[in-house]
Parts: sequence; structure tokens; C-alpha cells
Amino acid sequence: MKYLFLLLLLPFLSQAQTPETRRYAIEVAGLRVGTMTATRQLPTPTQPETISTLTSDVKVDILFYHLVIYYKVTNYVRGGQLRLSTVDAHTNQGNFSSRTEWKGDHYDIVANQYKYQYKATETKPIRYTVTDMFFGEPTGQNRAFAEYFGDFFVVKAGKAGRYQATRDGREDEYQYVNGQLVTLIKKNPLKNFIIRLL
Repeated sequence: MKYLFLLLLLPFLSQAQTPETRRYAIEVAGLRVGTMTATRQLPTPTQPETISTLTSDVKVDILFYHLVIYYKVTNYVRGGQLRLSTVDAHTNQGNFSSRTEWKGDHYDIVANQYKYQYKATETKPIRYTVTDMFFGEPTGQNRAFAEYFGDFFVVKAGKAGRYQATRDGREDEYQYVNGQLVTLIKKNPLKNFIIRLL
């Protein structure tokens, strides 16, 4: 009888849970120019990794400024450690990619993005990423792995629910309410990109 019950329960245990999803609007100069979606699929008995994605789709046409960017970050985490991260970017300037992969005792990191190339190894396990910042405040975190760049942002807490992430002259501001990311300001010399929770 016990085995029959387990057999009947097995299909329900092996089914994937509904992913946690966050949707955002992307604005420039008060105009909506795109969307950003963050999803997280928790492990199941048949899929032992947490799979997180961050997808951005932007189209900007302001006077002489024309920009098209679609990119998707996919992270695979097991035991609290990043095992593989891929970034695929499609833009009006071409197609680009980044890849960070755990090789047993180090990460191989290769980023080939628009006007940016980076190659490195990292021996310390990566346990927190920029994508993770979409699913809760970076409490106690002083850095976040930027999958796109293959490098780290320095994270500093500011006023309650506000955090600054900086890297090589770039600055992003994350604003949280009740632990949920509601606004992300990506600071840009021309115009800031404002990412707001829908």
C-alpha cells in the first residue's frame, strides 16, 4: 500500500513548480522603451539546479539616437553556487555573448560584448549575482557578479531599501519596498534608464 501511494504521488513530485516572475517597464526620458523580466525556477527532484533568467528587450528612437538591445541572462545554481551563466545579446550593432562556467576548481569567464572584451579566471565560488538582486534586497552582500561583464559590481547600502552598485565608472541604484525591487536606475551620461516594477 505504501508503495502504491508513492507511485501515485511521484508524478506530482517530479512536476516543475511555477517559476517566480517579476516584470518591469524600461523608461528613458519618461518614455517606455522596453521591458525586463526576471524569472526563477526552484530545484525539483528531476532538476537539481535553481535556474534564473533575466530578459531585457529595448528599442529606442529619440532624434538621432537609435538603440535596439535584446539580451537574456541564464544562471544555473546548485548548492548555493553559480555553476554556469550565459548571456546572449542581440543589438543593432551585432550579436554578442558572455559565458561563466565552473570547472571544478575555478571559473572560466569570457565576455564578448559591444566594445567590451574580457577574459579571466575566478577561483572563489560565486554565490551572488546581479540577477539575484531582482529577487530580494542584497542584505549583507558587498558585491554582485555582473554576468554581462563577467566581473563584479561593488554593492553599498544607502538609505533604507536603497543600494548602489558600481563598477568601472558605472553606477546603478536599486530601490526596494518590503524586500521587493521596485525601481532600478541605470545611470547613463545621455539619459538614465529607469526600470520600474509593473
